[in-house]
Order: sequence, then C-alpha cells, then structure tokens
Amino acid sequence: MASIHLHANYRSVNEETIARWLPERPVNTHKGDYGKLLLLCGAVGYTGAPALAARAAVRTGAGLVYAGVPESVYPIVASKLDEPMVFPLPEENGMLSVNAVPTVLERLKKADACLIGCGLGQSEGTAAVVRMVLEYATCPVVLDADGINVLDGHIDLLRGAACPLVLTPHEGEFLRLGGTLENGRVSGAVSLYRQTGATVLLKGHRTLICGDGGLYINRSGNPGMATGGSGDVLAGIVVSLLGQGLNPTQAAAAGAWLHGRAGDLCAREIGQYGMLPTDLIERLPRLLK
Repeated sequence: MASIHLHANYRSVNEETIARWLPERPVNTHKGDYGKLLLLCGAVGYTGAPALAARAAVRTGAGLVYAGVPESVYPIVASKLDEPMVFPLPEENGMLSVNAVPTVLERLKKADACLIGCGLGQSEGTAAVVRMVLEYATCPVVLDADGINVLDGHIDLLRGAACPLVLTPHEGEFLRLGGTLENGRVSGAVSLYRQTGATVLLKGHRTLICGDGGLYINRSGNPGMATGGSGDVLAGIVVSLLGQGLNPTQAAAAGAWLHGRAGDLCAREIGQYGMLPTDLIERLPRLLK
C-alpha cells in the first residue's frame, strides 16, 4: 500500500492524462480485448440504474457488457438496452436473492471487471451476493450505492476482499460504511483507503480519489449533475475503464474527470437545470478520441 501524506500535493486529471492512460487500440483486435464486464444492479422500482450504468460502460469503450438483474425487471431493463446483454437472476421481493449466487459465481470467472450496487436495494439476498463477490472475485470490482449500504458497519469485509476494489460513496454512504469526516474529506478518504486497501472515490464537490496510485482531486463538474442517476453513470464509466486495463486509481480518477467534463459540456450546451444523466452519456464519445 502506497504511503500517502495528508498534506501531499493533489494531482489532477485532464485531457492529456486521459490520452496517456487509455490503451491504444491496435488494428488487429476484437470486442473481447476491451473488457468483459459484469454488472449486478437493479431492483423493482429501480430499473433505470442498471440501464444507465450499462450504457455509460459501453459509451466509455467496453467491449462486452453483461447486466444481471432480478428476473421480474428483466423485461423492462432488456427493453431499454440494445448493446449490453441483459440476463435474469433469481430474486426475492423484487431484489436479488441468495439463489443468484451460483450464477453470479460462474459469470465472475469470465469477467475482467465487475460493478455491483446501482439500484440494488437492501436485503439479506443482496447482502449475500455482495459478500460473495468480495470473497470470490479476482477481477477488479466497483462497489457502489446499495453495494456499499448493505455492508453498513462491516468494514472488515472490505479488508478481506480477494479483489482490487473501488468504492464510490457519497458522504452519507461513506459514513455508513464506517468512514469519518471529522478532520475533513481528505483525511477521511485517506483513512478509509488505509483501513481497507480499497481505492476510495469520495463523491461531492471536488471529488477525491485515494488509492495505491496516489491522491487525486477532480475539478470538473457542476451542480447540474446533482440528479438521480448521475452516480450510476459514473460507476459505469469507472468499471469500463477497469475492464480496459486501467489500474483502480487511474480508473477512478479518469472516471471522475470524464463524468464531470461531460457534465460541463451539458451545462454549456443545454444548461444546468435541464441536463439528464443520459445527456452525460451521450457526450462521453466527444471526450474519448
């Protein structure tokens, strides 16, 4: 684990950083070379979350995106998506059940990166699936939203994770996980990184990223992005970059910048009040050339 000092200079990401980090695309390649992603998201009442995350992942360059959702919402999510491949998983009360574990385990074996949590809901079943992913995944995992919430107070499960891990909490989720902001956001993010070994992407104004690759601050973005679904887009971007070979710190820092910069393009072109998460997704290709 890298040594990070609380008063160390922040590093920032810009267009040049992104160009340097993104892998080149040789002529003789195919879809399997750009990441096979497994997304475990969604529940009854939260069918937009898996769709937004999956669309963002595809728009950020992922080769293959598989989205596992509770079987009762499968027709809804599948009808929203063309490029990602949606498949149903066993559920209970509209959320993933423990019976989904065997299928998820098989899918994990073939994944280059995994995202779990967007719109997942909180239940014994979802908690069991999250814990299983942390225990058995060998590919990098992004833990977002309810994937974090179901671990309320169980920071030990993060320390014991078998996989490289990226946490993407807003401040409320950060506190529920066991983090502290008593000494400020920088201190809190660094402390959680040191406790868990996970890359921490602490969302908010001037998003902070702390991981083995150092401490980054994101300066892109605007208040128009403060709307439901924006975090799902960010999670999809980050898991896509992980699947394409960026390390966790790079994927988190680059993902935060791309997300914010897409929001800045939206603010300039359509205004802050009317922008939607789908607008962010549609502007991603202009930032990835």
